[in-house]
Amino acid sequence: MRSVEEHQRVVDELIAARPAATTGLAEAEHLVLADNVAATVSLPVFDNSAMDGYAVRAADIVGATAESPVTLPVAEDIPAGRTDIPTLEAGTAHRIMTGAPMPPGATAVVPVEATDGRTDVVTIREAADEGRHIRRAGEDVAAGTTVLRAGQVVTPAAVGLAAALGLHELPVIPRQRVLVISTGSELVSPGSPLQPGQIYESNSIMLAAAVRDAGADVVATPAVSDDVAQFAAVLDRYAAEADLIITSGGVSAGAYEVVKDAFGRDGDQGVDFVKVAMQPGMPQGTGRVAGTPIITLPGNPVSALVSFEVFIRPALRAAMGLPDAHRPRRSAVLTEALTSPRGKRQFRRGVFDPGAGTVTSWGPPASHHLRWFASANCLLDISEDVEQIAAGSELRIWDLR
Repeated sequence: MRSVEEHQRVVDELIAARPAATTGLAEAEHLVLADNVAATVSLPVFDNSAMDGYAVRAADIVGATAESPVTLPVAEDIPAGRTDIPTLEAGTAHRIMTGAPMPPGATAVVPVEATDGRTDVVTIREAADEGRHIRRAGEDVAAGTTVLRAGQVVTPAAVGLAAALGLHELPVIPRQRVLVISTGSELVSPGSPLQPGQIYESNSIMLAAAVRDAGADVVATPAVSDDVAQFAAVLDRYAAEADLIITSGGVSAGAYEVVKDAFGRDGDQGVDFVKVAMQPGMPQGTGRVAGTPIITLPGNPVSALVSFEVFIRPALRAAMGLPDAHRPRRSAVLTEALTSPRGKRQFRRGVFDPGAGTVTSWGPPASHHLRWFASANCLLDISEDVEQIAAGSELRIWDLR
């Protein structure tokens, strides 16, 4: 059987980054910059007031105090957005709002709280040093400066900075587009009545949620019966829109394995079916359909989601340049004794207590116990050469929080 590490390398090589593209600011959020971004203007663009108050010449209010105030005529009113800015003459003041351009000649701003707030003649009760409460042009960003760098995730702050610089789009690594197909004649859409022998389809919904959680986009989530023609028709309809195809089910050793039947059970039609030395998730497949990468996962829900975590999620995030492609690995003390099948790397659901530094296995190890996975917060990573683990042993876990 193929080792987990070998299969991870195969999947890593299969999923490649999309070419860089420019996209609008709203669409760029949470993506990774493909190139450096330089400031096209300075920030602030012009000298402006940091306070609501009065623009003055500092020399005109030297010595002003509450006991000995200075009175100046208010010659102009300068709200934010005014474009015709008159010069401040000596011995006068301009009432000014936060963000409004500083008038030529003014050397300081007195906050309105230090005045009587009048609009004809203002009484000023404190002096101001030159430059007080003035935001200078370029003190945040000088035009031409690199402000965002390739490889950086576009955060709300980065979007705000780009907009403040007058940019309406950014160069990014686009999201991967993923087609998720669930197979099985027994599957029925949630909300429909069940007939004997039928079950509700959950894998495509679950895997699509995992794809979006990893930062990628979902093209579609069709479910198909164990019919090769129907499966092929879905691929024909959606595959060209996708950068990656994920299937679940139809890859085991029994009859009616539609994915194997569609691609040839010997892997002679572009998909290589293998067994990976892991539990759950042993039957796997990788290849290409008309040039589009495809990864075939087993149909049991825990097997499918564990396989996604182990193989697909890190490769997807790496292809999009996203940080923390791998779940955090931690060490924790096991609270109970466990057994594991020798020769297979076991991934068991667990509950990690970070305060105590302990971990407890959560639910049976079988691949159909999805209930326990829904309330687990980690995976216990048990090496293939381990058969028994004593309580109190230190164990590696994958933190899913």
